Amino acid sequence: MSQAFTLHAMDTTRVNVLANCKRFLDLLPADKSWRVEITQHAKRRSLSQNAYLWSVPYKILEDATGHESAYWHEYFLGEKYGWETIEMFGQKKRAPLRRSSKLTTVEFSEYVEFIQRKCAEHGLYIPSPNEQADQMAA
Repeated sequence: MSQAFTLHAMDTTRVNVLANCKRFLDLLPADKSWRVEITQHAKRRSLSQNAYLWSVPYKILEDATGHESAYWHEYFLGEKYGWETIEMFGQKKRAPLRRSSKLTTVEFSEYVEFIQRKCAEHGLYIPSPNEQADQMAA
């Protein structure tokens, strides 16, 4: 049995969510042990952040080098978060320790900044998401 409740800051439904959480806890069978864990909620990366990543930095890199965006994605994740070696049917492969889909909005912004810095070190300019929005509005 599993349930997740998210208490958003300054939310008008907070009282209702707390009541539902208490009701759920009250209904847990007393003849079993339960673990209740409270963690601070962090918003996951947004769809617009992900769209920017694939349509701007990775597209620029693909056009400049001829290497597919998916290869750049794996490379930067591994360079930023580290690598592990996995074995698949007797073949060893390097894989990044983290995936971008699990990053928070803040972590994702830091990841994009990392990509921008690495590209700048190699003479490639990657515009920021704000620059993209400004260009579209103009």
